[in-house]
Amino acid sequence: MVIESLAAAPASSSSSSSPSTSTSHLSPPPEDAWSLAYQRLLPRWKSLSQSHLSPIPISISKVNQVDAARLDIEMSAMLKEQLVKVFALMKPGMLFQYEAELDAFLEFLIWRFSIWVDKPTPGIALMNLRYRDERAMEIPGKVRTGLEGPGLTVAQKIWYCVATVGGQYIWTRLQSFSAFRRWGDSEQRSLARRAWLLIQRIEGIYKAAAFGNLLIFLYTGRYRNLVERVLRARLVYGSPNMNRAVSFEYMNRQLVWNEFSEMLLLLLPLLNSSSVRNFLRPFSKEKSSSSAEDDSACPICLASPTIPFLALPCQHRYCYYCLRTRCMAAQSFRCSRCSEPVVAMQRYIEGTSANPKR
Repeated sequence: MVIESLAAAPASSSSSSSPSTSTSHLSPPPEDAWSLAYQRLLPRWKSLSQSHLSPIPISISKVNQVDAARLDIEMSAMLKEQLVKVFALMKPGMLFQYEAELDAFLEFLIWRFSIWVDKPTPGIALMNLRYRDERAMEIPGKVRTGLEGPGLTVAQKIWYCVATVGGQYIWTRLQSFSAFRRWGDSEQRSLARRAWLLIQRIEGIYKAAAFGNLLIFLYTGRYRNLVERVLRARLVYGSPNMNRAVSFEYMNRQLVWNEFSEMLLLLLPLLNSSSVRNFLRPFSKEKSSSSAEDDSACPICLASPTIPFLALPCQHRYCYYCLRTRCMAAQSFRCSRCSEPVVAMQRYIEGTSANPKR
């Protein structure tokens, strides 16, 4: 019994001392363990919290996109005007033969120093826009604000140049060549006639597709033209803190005056100046003081006639040159005093009369 008790004592002492020795070898956790664990688990928590959110719809101003295209056209026209002035001393008409090549060269320069180097064109930059590869944004569960996303890929840039620069140049040259060769005439051979009909059909299909794309763009605000839709190159805002560089107030004023001037240029040739003057005559405040003074002075030059002539049949006195010039300028000239049509003119001599002159 004594031996058993002695054998049990060391065992119990060893068992009681083992936890103390094991705990003595464990080191305490670092002070920043909680912050490290928080930083490691925070991205996972955000991804779980945002996994149920739907993408935010992007609304890009349609006016900005259309204005950007218009500004790019104006920029190309300005560059072309300056380039034409360089060849002003050359043979007249020589530059006209290479107008298509000149337009393609300018468009290539704009593409080379803007889209190819991941920069917007001048018009797009003024409207605070940039191109974005829409295919890279089709990631489910990702919240989009309209600002993130990569630009166009190298393949998209090359195809954009081929479609806008090369395609437009080839189509322009093909149309001019077919018109010069008169492929559309019925007297041409059947192959040329079929090629002309094919060109017209392709042009009609393209215009119909462009019109349909325009209607879709006005409804959704995405992809201004067919090239952007095929390449999936979408215009989005470039910076959230920058507005468009061209204000609406200036553009509206410019459009109003432009349309007003065009309306005046259209209506002025249709107006009769004499009829308008006769219509406004009753409202005029300037009236002659006496009839004698009106009869003695020419109503056109307001001076005393050196060679007085009478306008028939009203017989009002005029200068010969004033009356003759007005009758030659307008076949339906009316007297400036009574608004009666002048059918002839007669030399005024006191007591005598000359033969009337047309």
